[in-house]
Amino acid sequence: MDVAMEPANGFVHAGHRSDDAISSESPYRDIDRVLDRPGPWTDEAFQGTKDFLRTQSKVLVIGAGGLGCEILQNLALTGFHDIYVIDMDTIDISNLNRQFLFREADVGKSKAIVAADFVMSRVPGVKVTPYHGKIQDHPPSFYKQFNLIIAGLDSISARRWINATLVQMVDEEDEESLKPLIDGGTEGFKGQARLPMLTPPTAFPICTIANTPRLPEHCIEWASVLEWPKVFPDKKLDTDDPDHIEWLYQQATARADEFKIEGVTWTLTQGVVKNIIPAIASTNAIIAGKRDGLSPLTSASCCNEAFKIATTCAPFLSNYMMVRRPVVSPLTPQYVGNDSVYAYTFEYDKREDCPVCGGESITAEIGKDWTLERLVEWLSERQNMSAVLHASHSRRADTPRQISKPSLSHPSGKPLYFQAPPQLHDATKPNLDRLVSDLLADEGPELVVTDPNLPFSLGVTIAFV
Repeated sequence: MDVAMEPANGFVHAGHRSDDAISSESPYRDIDRVLDRPGPWTDEAFQGTKDFLRTQSKVLVIGAGGLGCEILQNLALTGFHDIYVIDMDTIDISNLNRQFLFREADVGKSKAIVAADFVMSRVPGVKVTPYHGKIQDHPPSFYKQFNLIIAGLDSISARRWINATLVQMVDEEDEESLKPLIDGGTEGFKGQARLPMLTPPTAFPICTIANTPRLPEHCIEWASVLEWPKVFPDKKLDTDDPDHIEWLYQQATARADEFKIEGVTWTLTQGVVKNIIPAIASTNAIIAGKRDGLSPLTSASCCNEAFKIATTCAPFLSNYMMVRRPVVSPLTPQYVGNDSVYAYTFEYDKREDCPVCGGESITAEIGKDWTLERLVEWLSERQNMSAVLHASHSRRADTPRQISKPSLSHPSGKPLYFQAPPQLHDATKPNLDRLVSDLLADEGPELVVTDPNLPFSLGVTIAFV
């Protein structure tokens, strides 16, 4: 945009000009300059893309939080006219410092609904359809209606689910079944576009919390996990209640003083008990594509990628853009942040043994003395479904699980152990005490694993070692 812009109530407007002058101009006149004539990098299908952008394209935004607010704003101001948004969360008072589509009166309301109403009220002609709920509540047919999907999620399991769902939807004979997924994420002064890179919530060992705390987080976990149930056995901890957070803060502070640990604050207490990932508005803006004077970064941001895909006005990113605090170097472009922030791009190679798109059964190497219960527990602890899973490999504490509640069956459909429904769980539960080798003796070494986090069935071949 070449017109000076100033923030106003969460959205932008042209500054220092009369309302008459503003109303006489197209709100997309700067975008039109890009779309009205081809450039050196435009695709052969460039002609007519402006009409597609404004009358035909349908975009889904997953998440209406810090990043989602920026994405919704930018899509509307860029010319996308039919936008859908999904979010299962409600607005918390702590969201208001950066999620600018919300106001104090909106606390407790659906993020998706409030965000949709706000955008439509500020950008005439834009239709935003909200859904309050989980992405898993919608069948594949729901996602097939969109031309592209932008994810601003704070959950790795949700990222994996939508990625796998879109991959499973692809029909090689139907080009319309291929749906581009643009994914963004931020944490403090770090951010990325295209692929998930967020750090999962950290779990602290109970023995450390109870006996040898070393970090302020240990003291806070001690107060919430051990002390609260002891002092209030009949009262559930409400992480949205300031009085409850205050009590935890006081207890954690006393615990920290006892062990000479510094750093317990009210904000950290709230963040630990609510698993809040630090978010900074400027990083959200960069990743979403907001105009913050960081033009070298916005070309690789989520909304710019959506615009390029929808209009073919320029080649889109292939396939990863990262923003982070760098090692300071005179050759590194310096922008904003604690030490500074810079951006770079790189391309990942496809992993041929990927269980989502590789199309191959994975192999699990286990001991001959393993019971089915041990196999189920081991599968639940795996962080990576690679081609060969070795029982000797331990799970890193800082890596998210891809499988949490696996159900197992033979390829024929005969159940081995089902987590749900209750009738099948009760009927198959006795198999947990039996040896895997005995259960597979008649049917062969192949198993089929299903899980709420996997929108597909995973084939597993058992190899005894």
